[in-house]
Amino acid sequence: MNTSIDLAALLCSRLCHDMLSPVGALNNGLELLADERDPEMRQRCLELLEQSARTSASKLKFFRLAYGAAGGFGEMVPAEEPREVLQSLIANDERVTLDWAVGEQSLPKPAVKVLLNLASIGLDALVRGGTLSIGAERSRGATEIAIRSAGPRIAFDGKIGLALSGDLDPAELSGKTAPAHMIRQLASELGGGVQYAQSDGALVLGAVLPDPEGLIG
Repeated sequence: MNTSIDLAALLCSRLCHDMLSPVGALNNGLELLADERDPEMRQRCLELLEQSARTSASKLKFFRLAYGAAGGFGEMVPAEEPREVLQSLIANDERVTLDWAVGEQSLPKPAVKVLLNLASIGLDALVRGGTLSIGAERSRGATEIAIRSAGPRIAFDGKIGLALSGDLDPAELSGKTAPAHMIRQLASELGGGVQYAQSDGALVLGAVLPDPEGLIG
């Protein structure tokens, strides 16, 4: 399984898997609201519906930038866009803190895609909460990205590591490992690379991405 169509199918599977919970909650909330007559319970249903709607919108914004073509932007994307996406993803989890240390006003579109996918991997690793630190800097025609997840317990699937390093057999790709495979391919096509390192209390993910050909700035 190594064609672009296969990869797209796996990314679609991942998208559907991640959207199932908030969309299902919306459906359940609407069914409860239709049958509920108690004013307090109806208000509670509305609050849950609002939360599920925000979660769904946040995930769709993430997928647009992390997987898609990010239509509406040029070759450069305002750095505020990925920051807002990540903040919205963790808004309902009080155990996770976002430490945003990106001084650039804008980043190349491929760098935003890699940053968000690495950040998603880092966020998934914080199974008991912790701090997700994001850094990025443009220098000498390339963007350097650093993601650090630190918490009481770090959970990291070894197959994701293999996909990041380019050592996972394409036949073993799944919806879970497809994003890592995608950004590894993207980095390689640009002449850059992706790295990771794990310790007991932290997971560090990084990438160096030369600017796409023809990009000025």
